[in-house]
Amino acid sequence: MVACGEIYTNLRVETVPAFRYIKHAVISSEPEGDAIDRVFSIARGCGVDNPRVIGWDFPNVSQEQINVFNMHGYEAAWILPDGVVPPDLEIHEQAAHRYAAIHIETPFGNPFVTIPNAYKTLMEYMRVNGLEQTTKDVIPCFETDGESMDIYIACK
Repeated sequence: MVACGEIYTNLRVETVPAFRYIKHAVISSEPEGDAIDRVFSIARGCGVDNPRVIGWDFPNVSQEQINVFNMHGYEAAWILPDGVVPPDLEIHEQAAHRYAAIHIETPFGNPFVTIPNAYKTLMEYMRVNGLEQTTKDVIPCFETDGESMDIYIACK
């Protein structure tokens, strides 16, 4: 199966190497920016100016927060470089794992259409290729942030 249109490219299955990370969750009306800004601030405090940051939706949000206050949750994580240990923060580890992934060249032109459609395209790619999603002992899915974006979904 190939990606539809030029915006989605590089559908693939890859093994993401093991990594250590810290994470920060935010529930607000704009949690992505709040969570990512906090993670960047932590990295800068540790002397890292260009941190590798990933993120994913944080599902522990009440219906009242969603419906009444128009809030949702997002969790950002900083993949720690070797030898970096941020003080007073819990460090998480993920073993190497296989992911299905897709690249989005311009995700923020129309993000509420482009990003969900990338997930749909990736899920269809997984279905067609017999790949089953897993959530056991891994971050089940995440996005890399920037001018372009890669979306990853963990596979068995």
